[in-house]
Amino acid sequence: MAVQNRILVVDDESGMRELLEIVLAKDGYDVSTASNVDDAQKLLENESFDVVLTDLRMGSDRDAGMKLLSWLNENSPSTPSIMMTAYGSVETAIEAMKRGAADYIMKPFKNEEVRILIQRAIEQTRIKRENIALRKEQAKRGNLDNIIGKGKGTEELRDMIRRVADLPSTVAIHGESGTGKELVARGIHQLSGRASKPFVAVNCGGFPENLLESELFGHKKGSFTGAYEDKEGLFVVADGGTLFLDEIGEMPMALQVKLLRVLDNSVIHPVGGTVGKKVDVRIISATNRDLAQMAHEGAFREDLYYRLNVIPITVPPLRDRADDIPLLIRHFLKVHAEKMKRGEMRVSEDVESLLLGYPWPGNVRELTNLLERAVALCRGDVIEISDLPPNVRDHVSTPGESAKELPQGGLDLEEYVAEIETSLIKQALQSTRYSQKRAADLLGLTARSLRYRLKKYGLADDD
Repeated sequence: MAVQNRILVVDDESGMRELLEIVLAKDGYDVSTASNVDDAQKLLENESFDVVLTDLRMGSDRDAGMKLLSWLNENSPSTPSIMMTAYGSVETAIEAMKRGAADYIMKPFKNEEVRILIQRAIEQTRIKRENIALRKEQAKRGNLDNIIGKGKGTEELRDMIRRVADLPSTVAIHGESGTGKELVARGIHQLSGRASKPFVAVNCGGFPENLLESELFGHKKGSFTGAYEDKEGLFVVADGGTLFLDEIGEMPMALQVKLLRVLDNSVIHPVGGTVGKKVDVRIISATNRDLAQMAHEGAFREDLYYRLNVIPITVPPLRDRADDIPLLIRHFLKVHAEKMKRGEMRVSEDVESLLLGYPWPGNVRELTNLLERAVALCRGDVIEISDLPPNVRDHVSTPGESAKELPQGGLDLEEYVAEIETSLIKQALQSTRYSQKRAADLLGLTARSLRYRLKKYGLADDD
């Protein structure tokens, strides 16, 4: 059932109040009325309204409506108001607008006129609220708090984003698929002086060559089949802001030449066009491929590689961010539970232990998808191993399995054992929420023996 918009009608004439109440109620509005400013203020203090429709003169007070507008402007500025009067003038209308009125109507008026004004006021309020929500969402997406984790690698990543945000240099983000490269790019943009301008993202592997060129640089009418009108490219859309070129390794060679020219002179030429256009765009690229190797093999232009890779940032894979996994689990559980209108969710200790030992080939994207599935299918509020997909559920990490056979080149046994012990100690601490006593029990050690190993491997002061 649709929520009714609420209208407050303020007029000292009972006939006008009754008329508006009947007319607006027929349109589906929930209408309340007041005969003076004091009663209107009491209603507004205790209830919320979508529009206030007020008369200018009430009783002997020739300025009653203006006083109500001033009160609204101070106490409820987001509530739109419409001024009604039989004594209108240009000066009165201007004064009403100065005091915050959304519109103005002269008595006598037609019912359809007041309907249109109310609909317009409600629509304008809706658009304003959506814009505010959008700005908050954009700021949230660019907030570095969204890069979840407290491990050393994650802290270094956040620090690097802050250091490069306001630089004019190009940034190349490297990392496996699903590590969150676009999130890093958005963070750089949001912390930069370009934050108020557009952030435009394009997947270079998502378009055929001719369409990608048109998408980036635009085209002129008739430049190719289907070009029925001029089109501005994403470089123009992103002017003043940031253009994020994802999967840059998929860009065709011919387009690489054109991109290099833009990086050199900041001028774009649309497909079929002869006149260039100056643009001010910061380029951030991302790839999960080895561009240096591709450039060496001739599969990617070497000059473009160096031009893009002025400031390289590497996003670590999830398997190297074990310290972050418990925080990521809690974050994604909250996000998905809220989206599905479920209560607070958590994972069992067995599940957390399993997720800590899983190699995460799909990285953070795989983790959030797994938890979304688990929240959707879990019957209770605790996710168990049975709620996980088979490929994860059946994964069993067997420490030392790879050491059954000695490598031909030999190995450093002490270093190998230290790596295994360090990994298992970290997993035990994480799965017991950093309780040293319970971790020692899991590892079959005394508390004293565990403390010795924590100190030995430099974990004693680890968060």
